[in-house]
Amino acid sequence: MLAGWVHRRRDHGGLIFVDLRDREGIVQIVFDPKRSGDAFHSAETLRHEDVVQIEGTVALRPPEMVNPNLATGEVEVYATRLTVLNRAKTPPFVIRDEINVGEELRLRYRYLDLRRPRMQRNLHIRHRTIKFIRDWLDARGFWEIETPILIKSTPEGARDFLVPSRLQPGKFYALPQSPQQLKQLLMVSGIDRYFQIARCFRDEDLRGDRQPEFTQLDLEMAFVEAEDVMALNEALMTELVQTVTPHKRIKQTPFPRLTYAEAMERYGSDKPDLRFGMELIDVAAVWAETDFRAFKGVIESGGRVKAIVAPGLATYSRKQISELEDLAKGWGAKGLAWVKVEEGGTLSGGVARFLENVRDAFLQTTGAQPGDLVLMVADTADVVHEVLGRLRLELGDRLGLRDKDELAFVWIVDFPLVEWNEDEGRWDAVHHPFTSPKPEDIPLLDTDPGKVRAQAYDLAGNGWELAGGSIRIHRRDVQAKMFQLLNIDEATAQERFGHMLEAFEYGAPPHGGIAWGIDRVVMVLADEPNIREVIAFPKTASGADLMTGAPSEVDPKQLEELHLKIVLPEREPASSAE
Repeated sequence: MLAGWVHRRRDHGGLIFVDLRDREGIVQIVFDPKRSGDAFHSAETLRHEDVVQIEGTVALRPPEMVNPNLATGEVEVYATRLTVLNRAKTPPFVIRDEINVGEELRLRYRYLDLRRPRMQRNLHIRHRTIKFIRDWLDARGFWEIETPILIKSTPEGARDFLVPSRLQPGKFYALPQSPQQLKQLLMVSGIDRYFQIARCFRDEDLRGDRQPEFTQLDLEMAFVEAEDVMALNEALMTELVQTVTPHKRIKQTPFPRLTYAEAMERYGSDKPDLRFGMELIDVAAVWAETDFRAFKGVIESGGRVKAIVAPGLATYSRKQISELEDLAKGWGAKGLAWVKVEEGGTLSGGVARFLENVRDAFLQTTGAQPGDLVLMVADTADVVHEVLGRLRLELGDRLGLRDKDELAFVWIVDFPLVEWNEDEGRWDAVHHPFTSPKPEDIPLLDTDPGKVRAQAYDLAGNGWELAGGSIRIHRRDVQAKMFQLLNIDEATAQERFGHMLEAFEYGAPPHGGIAWGIDRVVMVLADEPNIREVIAFPKTASGADLMTGAPSEVDPKQLEELHLKIVLPEREPASSAE
């Protein structure tokens, strides 16, 4: 007996073929009037997405009728009985992988979108990923412990989602941005190895790899150093890939390591895609010997001039190069300089005329070969790295260098502990205020905070940040010094984090951990372009749930019980025509 949805019906003049679909795939059902009886006449009325139950006999297909594209392509079922369990309206789009329909319509009817084989495959990968993680960590002595969803608001990162308290008017809970403080308190509690598949919430602007609610693997260990945490997570990721997506190749193990500074210099990103080269090259010294004032001015003002070499793209037309220039400007560059390398090493086009006297040095520095296109940006280090880092990925796609079946993982280490916030005139934590500085750098907290390195580590893969963690501060005096550096006064620190500071006085062990972005990890394993494709019921870029209509207004009585009043912003008066 089989049950599922009618994927397709074909009437071949005397025989009716129905493709029956469930989460395991598709099987062909044959209705023959000589063998199916009344079921044949019922099959004539079937429509797409009707829910049916079939009884029949499994038979091998004739060799010439075998379908190699189906897992069940060697067999078919001759139906003897058909029960229609539920009729379906015509769906707003065809339930198959190859559809040309907008995402809004897909999200409006997400329960139909999830019937598509691709979406079912994604959810299955997600299920297997989480199950593997749970089993793997359990076998290594980790306890899964749930932490509260309603917690205290301690704003130190993205905006909190706030939940008003009915029983304590005027007071609010926050939904956790992560269980960061709670997992550290579990270490103080003597739970040496903790993990959780945690739901987290951040009220921030959305993009392809962000959602207002998301899932983390949250993991913490006591009495460890950074090497212990990294080694365990590297083993977990390696075995996860080999088990859940065995068709994928891990480019290099052990995973390579780059310092934050090295990653930015070479790839323009702290989450570089190492499936291909095309590294950023410093060409400031070459340009300093030319008369090109635009670049020399940037160099003299302390800026940077860097290049990337696009192999074989000297064939690009002026129109194609203009498209790259537009992309660069959209990412913040004032322009995009370029030059082509011709046969014999001669330079042509773009800014080639300014390089005539330094051609050999330019070619030696860049390593460019005949047929290559060299692209350059001059600006502050931040702009140069942002633009060329993104341009590198764009060209990697165009040149087919980002093999989807290869996974290139890399650890990024030695992040700065803090960064200067020019707008606020203060230091901000690069990760979070509980990240421990390297012990040898602690004296610099008082003299040169910008040079203090964090005991932090990120795991990147294929251009995505997949996990991030650190060794935590476990001493109250060091934590107090960190708060002071971040311009959090003693009263504010006590009000926001007093529970942690007090806990540190009762014997907090050294500890550290990491958090994986489960949605991003599954996205990479499933070869999807954004995390919405691996979440069952995601929100849109504006945070809306198109299927249920959330967020929505609520009954005024609910607001009254919560002692809340809605005050909407005043609308700008419409301008009148003169």
